[in-house]
Amino acid sequence: MARDLLGKILVRESADGIVAIRLTEVEAYLGIDDPACHTFRGRRTSRTETMWGEAGRAYIYLIYGIHHCLNAVTVGEGVPEAVLIRGGEPLTGGRQIRLRRGLKVSRRNLLDGPGKLCQAMALTRDEDRIDLCDPATGLTIRSDGHDITNERVERLPRVGIDYADEAAAWPLRMMVR
Repeated sequence: MARDLLGKILVRESADGIVAIRLTEVEAYLGIDDPACHTFRGRRTSRTETMWGEAGRAYIYLIYGIHHCLNAVTVGEGVPEAVLIRGGEPLTGGRQIRLRRGLKVSRRNLLDGPGKLCQAMALTRDEDRIDLCDPATGLTIRSDGHDITNERVERLPRVGIDYADEAAAWPLRMMVR
């Protein structure tokens, strides 16, 4: 599913207008057998409850007490796997993105991390559990037919999970070259 999300469009509709971002970097988390996953060994908490539910839901958590991170739950009831949305390119709503991220941030660094992406989209824990497939929610992942060829997809180790030992090296981060 992580590979399939590359090239899709994340759309946020709010009172400030519409922001749309083409997804260029994602990272897979494989549930109870993945030492880097929040649900490793069946861990189930109020924070991770969304991962245990329906596929297509937004799982948003706060990291380091300051950055929100957006994941798409991928499998469904009882199988807590998700894809972290790590980066993208702005398509619509550049003004809102710049206001939220800071006017002096370079285009290269505008959406190159999960915390930056959530800041640009004005996403917080309030959007946790939103159905990413339902346009009425104001937060959706859509396809416009844009295809990313396999030759353009780079598979890399995941980032920021040194505690996960060998699982940190698994090539589950995917990025469009």
